Amino acid sequence: MRQYQTVEKQTTEAIRIFCDCCGKEIKKEKEDYLEIEKTWGYFSEKDGDKHKFDICEHCYDAWGDGFVYPPKQKI
Repeated sequence: MRQYQTVEKQTTEAIRIFCDCCGKEIKKEKEDYLEIEKTWGYFSEKDGDKHKFDICEHCYDAWGDGFVYPPKQKI
């Protein structure tokens, strides 16, 4: 038999987001941005490290312009 109790869990929510590239504040209500989260694998020198960053659309465009193979657009 199990007895249950209702408990409130605390959650965290970002109240402000800044572009990790240029430092500009990203207004979630007016702008979109790219959020990347990566856990590096065994064959990496960063094995097990977790990286997370946010990039505004302007910095994403500048970053993508430098790619040899630009990001693909699906419509």
